[in-house]
Amino acid sequence: MSVLFPKVPKPRGWDYRPIYYDPEKEARKDKLARLHHGSFREEHEKNMSTQRQCNKSKLGFWIALLALILLLYFFLK
Repeated sequence: MSVLFPKVPKPRGWDYRPIYYDPEKEARKDKLARLHHGSFREEHEKNMSTQRQCNKSKLGFWIALLALILLLYFFLK
């Protein structure tokens, strides 16, 4: 240990980073908080219902397309 120049820790520097509001990040935090409170089943059911609706609309589209193709085939034949 030096008598002339004792070791003194430097003061911690100022590290300021402004915090900006991000609505998407807040929504993710809220969703994660809801999931941690035991609503996995509710979220799963909600996702499954939206998936079923999407599948129904896709099925309707393909049926309508098939009907259109059959009509065109019979009328243009």
